Amino acid sequence: MSRLFVPFVLLQYLLPQHALSRFVALFAEGSFLKNALIKTFIRRYRVDLSEALISDPAEFASFNAFFTRELKPGARSIEDAGDSFVCPADGTISQLGNISNDQLLQAKGRHYSVVDLLGGDTELAEQFLDGSFATIYLSPRDYHRVHMPLAGRLDRMIYIPGKLFSVNAQTTAAVPNLFARNERVVCLFQSDAGPMALILVGAMIVAGIETVWAGQVCPGLESRTVRESSYTDHSPPIDLPTGAEMGRFKLGSTVIALFGPGAVDLDSTLMPEAAVRMGQAMGTVRDPLTQVAELDVSKSVLL
Repeated sequence: MSRLFVPFVLLQYLLPQHALSRFVALFAEGSFLKNALIKTFIRRYRVDLSEALISDPAEFASFNAFFTRELKPGARSIEDAGDSFVCPADGTISQLGNISNDQLLQAKGRHYSVVDLLGGDTELAEQFLDGSFATIYLSPRDYHRVHMPLAGRLDRMIYIPGKLFSVNAQTTAAVPNLFARNERVVCLFQSDAGPMALILVGAMIVAGIETVWAGQVCPGLESRTVRESSYTDHSPPIDLPTGAEMGRFKLGSTVIALFGPGAVDLDSTLMPEAAVRMGQAMGTVRDPLTQVAELDVSKSVLL
């Protein structure tokens, strides 16, 4: 039997994904039964509040406030050795590696396209062909703020509507092109590694995606149409240092980092299913001259 027909996965095709998620969003922002819900959630997922700035469940204004909780200062160290880039979130490595032409690995035996992930923008996707990627899954128990893997200046943000499948391991193994089908927010930066993209992927019962510069991006009043915002002429420029918060999920999801060809070297000891923490070194940024040489080779192969 095809993996597609795993009962939990099949159920997701049948459920009203957006209606269910939006209902959860309304409920999660309120205070009704929030103390009981938070305590139940902590027990069910073994959430550790010892690192949180607010450690008393009763002090959170809503379930979403609990879920997007801030950590105490110093709870995460940024392993920045000068040429490092770091993990953008607490979670588990779903996949990481090289982008083969325009194909990223979603799960064993399943690939998807950079062009599709970036909403069909072939010109944008060209910057990442034959580059590198890392996909981090944030489980319900994890810290749900997303941080900068590398210092960068914001260029563009693109909201891409889509489905809201779960992004857990069972579903990513079964649903084709899942990350390129789900609702997502693409954030594009210029960095010491050249172009860098952080894609925040929505999922079933994720109540919303926010960024630090735009607030809540989705759901919104126009949540079924592509929306693009340019920040190249923003005054002052939106510059975020390594380790700075750039966004957050209201309930668990996935973040994907993209780098261009020859821009970075991934840490060879990191493997899929490994637990990672925000600020942990994930690799090194190559010398700019090396990046240019790699890019020239890549272009010559294409020609």
